[in-house]
Amino acid sequence: MKTIKIFLVILLIAVTCANSQADEWTRDSLDNRRAIANNSTPPARKIPVNSLDPVNDNGIIRRVKLPEGVKAISLTFDMCELDTITTGCDMDVINFLRGENIPATLFMGGKWMRTHSRRVMQIMSAKNFEIANHNWSHGNCALLSDSGLKAQILWTQSQYELLREESENDDIPPSMGLFRLPYGRSSKRAINIINSLGLKIIQWDVAAEAGNNENIKTARRNALKVANMTKPGSILLFHANLVPKGTINLLREIIKILSERGYNFVTVSELLSMGEPEFTQDGYFTSPGDNLTLDKKFGIDGTGRKTRFTGE
Repeated sequence: MKTIKIFLVILLIAVTCANSQADEWTRDSLDNRRAIANNSTPPARKIPVNSLDPVNDNGIIRRVKLPEGVKAISLTFDMCELDTITTGCDMDVINFLRGENIPATLFMGGKWMRTHSRRVMQIMSAKNFEIANHNWSHGNCALLSDSGLKAQILWTQSQYELLREESENDDIPPSMGLFRLPYGRSSKRAINIINSLGLKIIQWDVAAEAGNNENIKTARRNALKVANMTKPGSILLFHANLVPKGTINLLREIIKILSERGYNFVTVSELLSMGEPEFTQDGYFTSPGDNLTLDKKFGIDGTGRKTRFTGE
């Protein structure tokens, strides 16, 4: 009888711990857009402790050329917000990827990291996620001054370090080594600055979220189009900040189709280790120049501000 009681107590503790861990990942009101007050101040420290050696790349990595017969691709998700507003954290997407144990690379804005610090520390601990730099407040790299661009990058590196330190988890990489261009916009000057700070620039060759994906039937049709554009070595672009809507519907269908076609999912760093990166000298969504109209849409330099971001 005593043995049974001890077993029941142990079982109760195990179930309670499991439920507690699951509850930590459950979506709540703080994950919604504009749910947390906006804070446009700099991070607690502006210069990261860890510095990276410069990289000598030939431009912007758009996809990876893989050996014959290797069918691997990378799913990437941008998680970002402007200086002037907060966005959300799409826990439906995050929990789906976790539940299916699907590797993904998450390009996070530094300000977004601070807004969703609790979530970021959880995500840092998950083995299937790779975290990368997406500028502090989505600054347009083609428009920012040299000092503004460096600050957007370094503030984000610092915010990552601060959250890693707070998490007290030494298994988390000490720094981020990949970078994604906000709006896909760049210049030769920006490429040189980003590479000089030790970051590889990762574009995409498949912009996945075109069209309305809130409707399941429409999402299925869009997923088939995306799958047909995907080929070995592709890098797919999604978002996980609740902008746009319906990403989870599209993602489920894409995963289903590509899995049936024999594709494996890997992080961007893993994909780079499997083949030769293919470079472009300009960033864009589907064709060169298709993002130029965004230069005037989100503030003077892409951050939502009416005055320039200088990093001061």
